[in-house]
Amino acid sequence: MIQKGSMKPVKKNKAEEPELEPLCCCEYIDRNGEKNHVAACLCDCQDLDEGCDRWITCKSVQPETCERIMDTISDRLRIPWLRGAKKVNISILPPLFLLPVFLRVASWHFLLGVVVLTSLPVLALWYYYLTHRRKEQTLFFLSLGLFSLGYMYYVFLQEVVPKGRVRPTQLALLTCGLFLILLALYRAKKNPGYLRKPASNDKPPNGSHMESLSRKGFPGADPSGGLNNRTSKDEPKGSWASSGSPAKAREDWCAKCQLVRPARAWHCRICGICVRRMDHHCVWINSCVGESNHQAFILALSIFLLTSVYGITLTLDTICRDRSVFTALFYCPGVYANYSSALCFTCVWYSVIITAGLAYIFLIQLINISYNVTEREVQQALRQKTGRRLLCGLIVDTGHHQKLKRMWIANAQTERSNFHALV
Repeated sequence: MIQKGSMKPVKKNKAEEPELEPLCCCEYIDRNGEKNHVAACLCDCQDLDEGCDRWITCKSVQPETCERIMDTISDRLRIPWLRGAKKVNISILPPLFLLPVFLRVASWHFLLGVVVLTSLPVLALWYYYLTHRRKEQTLFFLSLGLFSLGYMYYVFLQEVVPKGRVRPTQLALLTCGLFLILLALYRAKKNPGYLRKPASNDKPPNGSHMESLSRKGFPGADPSGGLNNRTSKDEPKGSWASSGSPAKAREDWCAKCQLVRPARAWHCRICGICVRRMDHHCVWINSCVGESNHQAFILALSIFLLTSVYGITLTLDTICRDRSVFTALFYCPGVYANYSSALCFTCVWYSVIITAGLAYIFLIQLINISYNVTEREVQQALRQKTGRRLLCGLIVDTGHHQKLKRMWIANAQTERSNFHALV
């Protein structure tokens, strides 16, 4: 007889899956999981052929067809690279080609400059609302910002410096400011404070769970079954005790990230992850501004404003001599007499528009910091109609500052009464 203990399971050798051949520098795996080649990027595009046929026959092209065409183009837009072609984000390309063309066209005549410099912010705002409504990430604004810095510096070196009005120390100072901007942007692009999913499988709290916590004497739980707002200092911010009630605990639970959000954290629908002390999602850096990169973001804004104003001053002092900066912006006779000075003047006005927009963002950030609120909390207070607009809407009072003030007064009165009782 064969003993059961002597029976050994026989392991079957699984059929090994065939490995894909290594890709050459011009090959890639497309969105359908098939091997394709860069040279065949214009071949066999049924959606594009259908769209062209409908356009030639004066028929309307469906929005779904346009989206499929854009998806196909973005998937096939690649450059040869080691071990396979790399995909190029299509939103990077428009600023690289359109910005120099628009600025050079605007420098031909004063009226063209007014039209172009007015239409550029309108187009940028339109594209922002289009992507913001779809909750999509885009590198358009980051590409526009970085290329604008590089192109303005290039025009400054090619057109302003050769005129002999800029000293080497001034050029070195402007170059140093440019590098500091890039360093601050690199720091601001890092992790803003993403909340990672914990190792343990947390579940959203419910009423029975909260009651069981209170019965077990969970820290912060009161006998009535709720949770006190006062917690110990050693307790982590994301614990269940930070919630004041079961409803509050369920509100702090993020169903998408499957974790409990600490105080002032929020889920970014564009990045798809929760961020600690989220302020807002900034399209200029294509990242959220949160607990870890808020200081770097403010630093980048301040350095940019100082460097931009300094560069504008040097340029206007060169092309409009013997005039103040403010006067030269609006009255600089003979600036369109030659193409070089006209291009510099157009780039100055473009820099002024960008600087004014970022100065407004910087002012709003300083006001929010002084009131100890985030931009996310301000917008939430406006939607819930719990905030008050002050100074023509420039300041939004969410009531958070007054609430902290009342808490400080109450704590001071309590400590004073305790002191008198001891005396």
